[in-house]
Amino acid sequence: MNSPRQAYRLSEIVKRFGGELLGDGNVSIAQVATLEAAGPGQISFFANSRYRKQLEQTRADAIILTSEAASSTQRPRIVCKDPYAYFARLSALLNPPGAVVPGIHRFAAIHPTAVVAASACIGPFTSIGAGAEVGEGSLIEAGCAVGDNVRIGRDCRLYSGVSIYHDCIVGDRVILHSGVIIGADGFGIAWEAGRWHKIPQIGRVLLGDDVEVGANTTIDRGALDDTVIEEGVKLDNQIQIGHNCRIGAHTAMAGCVGVAGSTRIGRYCRIGGSAMIGGHLEIADHVEISGATGVSKSIPRAGTYTSLFPMSLHKDWLRNASHIRHLDSLAARVRELEIRLAELEGKKNE
Repeated sequence: MNSPRQAYRLSEIVKRFGGELLGDGNVSIAQVATLEAAGPGQISFFANSRYRKQLEQTRADAIILTSEAASSTQRPRIVCKDPYAYFARLSALLNPPGAVVPGIHRFAAIHPTAVVAASACIGPFTSIGAGAEVGEGSLIEAGCAVGDNVRIGRDCRLYSGVSIYHDCIVGDRVILHSGVIIGADGFGIAWEAGRWHKIPQIGRVLLGDDVEVGANTTIDRGALDDTVIEEGVKLDNQIQIGHNCRIGAHTAMAGCVGVAGSTRIGRYCRIGGSAMIGGHLEIADHVEISGATGVSKSIPRAGTYTSLFPMSLHKDWLRNASHIRHLDSLAARVRELEIRLAELEGKKNE
């Protein structure tokens, strides 16, 4: 039987996370929910005026909102600067990860030279290679493969089916979701005499503290230098990071982003889903790249960059695409007309 969920009074929540409490501080909160779905014992947040109707109709016992919206409801509420961030921290409190039960499953394969902390948990059919280390409190679920000389820090979580190739290093509190592959060979090949020659990939992958990597994301090892994912980076599902890349601290990428090899992305960047970033580029700190944007040159300054072609009816898209294909000839014709117009004006003024 599941243990009952721990609840907190609103006054306790405000004492822990800050903010201003309006209304009954004794209201007990056990879970978070959307405005539309919330019910007794649950709290929601209001951060966008588009959801004012849901705020009016919600059955949530409490609301998190800004000071500007504080008068929009008379329900017990917590007033703060950033309701969504507050909601995220509260959700983490109310939904902690399951406890790690120390031990090594009898169907796990641990090399005699591997070092597994006594407080770690190793699931069935997981293999830990020679010289590998698993830190205190880390959980490695069923069917994971940890290669030779891999180092995994404290309080990490590897969900089922994660593979970490040899020599890679994983920091503390790292989360790797199912299907993640860390340290596979980068796409290094050389063409000679009508055939491709594989270039050995002798670098590693280094993951900093508090990195989270989504399901089926792959991060290639370096060809010569290491591929580095700095602290606090958050990667969504099905992302490809090429060899020798460096992703700056606290950068976040949405699903299906592709980053070609040897590209350096700065700190605190935000990259939208399905963006494609070319190789050997430099992207500055605090850059935002819109979803589906193709990046083919370096971005030296902070800002928001977009190259997405707007959606339209297919027949309109074909017509616009046709115009785009002829932009160069159109520009040449405009230049020719400008020259002829200038000549005509010159004759007129004679």
